[in-house]
Amino acid sequence: MRHEKSCSHPSPVPKLNWIVLVSFAFLGACAKPPAPGPPPPLPVEVATANQQDIPVIGEWVATTDGYVNAQIQPQVSGYLIRQDYKEGSVVGIGQVLFEIDPRALQAVLDQTRGAVEQAKGTLAQAEAQVGLARINVARDTPLAQAHAIAQSTLDNDTKTLEADLATVTADQAAIVSAQATVQAAELNVGFTKVKSLISGVAGQALLQVGSLVSSSSVLTSVSQLDPIKVYFSISEQEYLKLSAQARSGGRADLLNSGNLIPLKLTLSSNQVYPHTGHIIFVDRSVTTETGSIRLAASFANPGNLLRPGQFGRVSAQTDVLRNAVLVPQKAVNELQGSYEVIAVSSDNVAHIKPVKQGLQVGTSVVILSGLSSGERVVTEGVDKIREGMKVAPQPEPVKR
Repeated sequence: MRHEKSCSHPSPVPKLNWIVLVSFAFLGACAKPPAPGPPPPLPVEVATANQQDIPVIGEWVATTDGYVNAQIQPQVSGYLIRQDYKEGSVVGIGQVLFEIDPRALQAVLDQTRGAVEQAKGTLAQAEAQVGLARINVARDTPLAQAHAIAQSTLDNDTKTLEADLATVTADQAAIVSAQATVQAAELNVGFTKVKSLISGVAGQALLQVGSLVSSSSVLTSVSQLDPIKVYFSISEQEYLKLSAQARSGGRADLLNSGNLIPLKLTLSSNQVYPHTGHIIFVDRSVTTETGSIRLAASFANPGNLLRPGQFGRVSAQTDVLRNAVLVPQKAVNELQGSYEVIAVSSDNVAHIKPVKQGLQVGTSVVILSGLSSGERVVTEGVDKIREGMKVAPQPEPVKR
């Protein structure tokens, strides 16, 4: 018996399933993804331009100097024998600072005093001669009238009296001259004690004990420091503005402005000096080379904190900008000498606006043109923004 092998065939159902799966996979690979939506608005920080009156503050480099500076020089010659003050200390008016050997000048004084006494003795002799001449005239006058003696005798007596009176006058003048010489000698002896003519701080001694000095020698300097004088120079335009400010306050000119224009002094350490000053000097002319004029101010200086030669900055209000538009400095971009800001419209679209920048006031800046009060400007994220970009404005965080 012949047996036939049975062949097994795959079921048509699984084959169909495979075809369906492949078809679905092919269809899935060929399908297009959905189009992406527009990017979300860029979050940025904004600030609002505000309008206000801005005081214009001028600031100038300043140097300090003594209110009065006196060079201490002797009025007589001689050797220094003593220094009577401590260098850098406060000295009073009339205080002895140095002493010069007085012996030579004392000897001259003694000699002149002796000359006065000698002149007085000569005067006494002349006055005695006058007395005798008066007696002779009184005695001989009636005798001459009675012709008891010759008239020539009375005439001689009269001439002798006149001569003696002239001698008395000359001797009196000699005494006055000798007394003047004594006074000069006494002054010279007094000048051997070199005194300070002002109250202030005495500087370093320039000559030491044992030095031979004369009237041309400078021994030291004394400076009056309270108040102290501060010099600074301002431009011609600033001078005119300050002068107008003084006149508007009822003052004749800038020199007489008093405390109407208070001045602030900032020291080299950036510390603001606690006392305000006022103008006490205005130079007679404007310097043609620089277009500036030199001024001086007076500042109270208790404790002599400020010393001559210090540097600082003097500032004062010179003008007021009315209704100025103010924005944060970081909102302004500089590009090749021009300035621009990114303003955000009411529909939150960014627009680049060219502006004209003015004064800097703290961390803000004045916008002279190109921006109106109330407009919003971007302060953070400026470099990521393009013209017409949609943004999500957020107010600047409040700094505490």
